Amino acid sequence: MTARIVGNDYRSLTPPALGSWTPSLRVSVVVPAYGDQEKLDLTLAGLAAQTYPVALTEVVVVDNGSSPPLRLPALRPANTRLLVCPVPGRAHARNAGLAAATGDVIHWLDSDVVLDRRSVEAHMRWHHAAPYLVVTGYLRFTPAALPAPEVVAAADDLAKLFEPAEPHAWLVDLVERTDGLTANPHRAFSLHVGGATSVNAALFAAAGPMDTDLILGQDTEMGYRLAQAGAVFVPEPLSRAFHLGPTMRMRDKAPIDRVSHAFVADRIPSYRWLRSHPTRQWKVPYVEVVVEPGGPGGYAYDEVRATVDAVLAGTLPDVAVTLTGPWDRVGAEGRAPLRNPDLDLVLIRGHYAHEPRVRFAGEVPAVPGTPAVPASPAWAVPYRLRLPAGWVPGEDTLARLVDLAGDEGYGLVSVLLAEGDDGATGPTGAGAERAVVRARLERAAAFARAAIVLEEGEDLDDAVDDTFGVIWVDGETYGFAPEAGVLPGRRGAYRARAEAAAEVARLTKEAERLREQVAKWRDEAGRWRRSAVELRREVGTLRKELAAARKIVQYGLLSSVKRVITRRR
Repeated sequence: MTARIVGNDYRSLTPPALGSWTPSLRVSVVVPAYGDQEKLDLTLAGLAAQTYPVALTEVVVVDNGSSPPLRLPALRPANTRLLVCPVPGRAHARNAGLAAATGDVIHWLDSDVVLDRRSVEAHMRWHHAAPYLVVTGYLRFTPAALPAPEVVAAADDLAKLFEPAEPHAWLVDLVERTDGLTANPHRAFSLHVGGATSVNAALFAAAGPMDTDLILGQDTEMGYRLAQAGAVFVPEPLSRAFHLGPTMRMRDKAPIDRVSHAFVADRIPSYRWLRSHPTRQWKVPYVEVVVEPGGPGGYAYDEVRATVDAVLAGTLPDVAVTLTGPWDRVGAEGRAPLRNPDLDLVLIRGHYAHEPRVRFAGEVPAVPGTPAVPASPAWAVPYRLRLPAGWVPGEDTLARLVDLAGDEGYGLVSVLLAEGDDGATGPTGAGAERAVVRARLERAAAFARAAIVLEEGEDLDDAVDDTFGVIWVDGETYGFAPEAGVLPGRRGAYRARAEAAAEVARLTKEAERLREQVAKWRDEAGRWRRSAVELRREVGTLRKELAAARKIVQYGLLSSVKRVITRRR
């Protein structure tokens, strides 16, 4: 039974301790290289000292057009080959090495990286635990002088040769702030860096080779496609390596990001912050909506139009629509078009023929990973919504469903659209089965993972539930309706935004006026308080004067009485 990992929580696996197990998988270490023979010699010297069995290891060095040509040094692993890839670019060189590799696992290694002697073994112990892993070691960047290859091969601890060195700060930070990539599983693919990463070869068979159209960012884009193929990403601290000199990203991070972001935005839908434009389309959309016939009679033009138009008018513009059907047989009837038995199909294709977001295809595979359209990037789309024609999503329905799946990590969100008595199963009543009409939002990575771990006779949805989770939601709650409503329209939406902005401006102005009025009242209240204090002081003074006057009056009366009494005597 294939081990089942939930999300990216590889901690459910228990790899064997180094040196205490017997491996069986073959590993191909692919080393693309361009010039710098001295560093390549050290890389191969480090590989010659690995603890992983020599009989299970092959090394493929790919010379990417060096002048003078690279050569294989005497100190190298036994099964080492040198290929030449004259087409410039690391992606081309890696693809050449990938095509020549014969191992069960592909281990990328840069030609200026020296592995600790236990590094390959540390990688491979994980690959023996599950067949869908991507393992990355920890790189440190050293400014140390280059030792002789013999010194590297004999060293038990490379730190003695290359420290002090700087860590791969970005990678370390990513691992630490995501609890080892388990707390944010849908960004774990960023761990795929080509300096010292190993991948099960079956994942490359599903995800394809590296994208040679990219200038930079090939590692990240490859990691994204590996994730879509079902990969789990593992950081391995016991795999240590030293990069001979600083990395290019450490030297020029800002210009590198500027270049790579311009390209990967088109190919990695998960990087939502790179897709801030409200309406433009991308090479790989965020969601593919597969509109399926709503009944046994096939597509009805009006139903399809209601569904497709609502999808395209929603708040999630980063979407593509696939219409499956026998489109190859559809043809126009010149003499009697109204009697054409495929009239609805003709109308559908004619109506959306020039809408770039709508694609016509045969049957879409149940398991993501196979292109829905030849030469189409649809297989890399992270989410697929299967929706019966005639059911109309609300303006924000699709965005809400994707948020639910993304925030909670579900592999499948099943949407209950309708249910009723199924006349085909027998009479209605307490024992009658219920016919359920539903939509399905499928996470491509979850279904690819489920296909890897699926056991014979098991339902695919059950495997998805085990690895990512499944939830049912009510269609009406999420805005689905059985008939078309009035689409807001872009101009109507603009007017609504303009009116809302005007109302905000009015309320802001009113709030400012009220704030000024409040400030005025506060000033006036302050004056009143000061006046009250002065009045209290005056009252106090008057009280004192009154008390003094009373004393004077009392003293005067007393004196007068004494004089009168004295006179009478």
